[in-house]
Amino acid sequence: MWLTGVAIAVIYGIFIILGLIGNITLIRTFCSTKCIRNVPNLFMSSLALGDVLLLVTCAPVDASRYISEEWLFGRTGCKVIPFIQLTSVGVSVFTLTALSADRYQAIVKPLDIQTSSTTASIVLQASLIWLLSLILAVPEAVFSDLHTFNITATNDTFVTCAPYPNDGELHPKIHSTVSFLIFYVVPLLVISVYYTFIAQSLIRSASNLPVEGNVNARRQVESRKRLAKTVLVFVGLFAVCWLPSHMVYLYRSYHYSQVDTSTVHFLCSVAARLLAFTNSCLNPLALYLLSKGFQQNFNQQLRGFCCCCPPVARRTSSHTLHNGAHITSVRSTRQQSLASNNGRHVYQEEHL
Repeated sequence: MWLTGVAIAVIYGIFIILGLIGNITLIRTFCSTKCIRNVPNLFMSSLALGDVLLLVTCAPVDASRYISEEWLFGRTGCKVIPFIQLTSVGVSVFTLTALSADRYQAIVKPLDIQTSSTTASIVLQASLIWLLSLILAVPEAVFSDLHTFNITATNDTFVTCAPYPNDGELHPKIHSTVSFLIFYVVPLLVISVYYTFIAQSLIRSASNLPVEGNVNARRQVESRKRLAKTVLVFVGLFAVCWLPSHMVYLYRSYHYSQVDTSTVHFLCSVAARLLAFTNSCLNPLALYLLSKGFQQNFNQQLRGFCCCCPPVARRTSSHTLHNGAHITSVRSTRQQSLASNNGRHVYQEEHL
């Protein structure tokens, strides 16, 4: 089934290229124009950087599992790669939570936003998110190692990188459950609380507006609704794209003594992993479709990658960018292992 592995690796390659082009261009777009370095866009740049890190480290490792039956990165790679991957996932999910908190503050407590949303403050918050993600990823580097696994059906053994040995069932259950809570359930619960208050505030604002007149107030409410809905779209993308990966990993962890080599399990694993990577590729695309201001600047930055393209004379007004680019993204929580039709690949662990 080597051809199947190559075909899957090619799909990974396409995802990597598209994701890197989209996220790097997004970062260039937000960093190149000073007037659009607002709170959501600064968080978005940090989020896109986490996506780039995820695509560069995790996707190639996943692709290699379908081409080779052995772990190719040695014991050092088994320590470093999971650490980098989990860091990028933490940056993504915690930044998404911070973006929701920013929308809550801007809509529910707008009077407090002037003192808490300076550029220095947001850079500090983004730095703390990276620091927290690094700290949470340390145990992954400490416990990840090369372990030998047995396939009962064929009596074969193989060596792969995993965050725990195969001589007990408690450790895998604890690891998968805690990761699911920290990098999926808890952030989504916090975001849900924020959006409950946001919805209540928007409903009250709409009901208090006069039927006629006060056009500026109506525009302000509509703008707040639009920005809140945009953030919610990215949260929804994150939740949908990452839930299957968590479910597959939980299933494996709670059936750790059995290596599932079935075709159904293989297909579910591949679909879950690809869906998770799709999230990193979809974020710039979704932002492109939702914000005309970002779309115009994105096009301009994208043309910069191609030296044969003529310079763009058209410039987007800073006012449009400032209001149109207040968009957020969704990213990632942790990764699960992929399987191959060859039984050796079915239980290789990918920890994020």
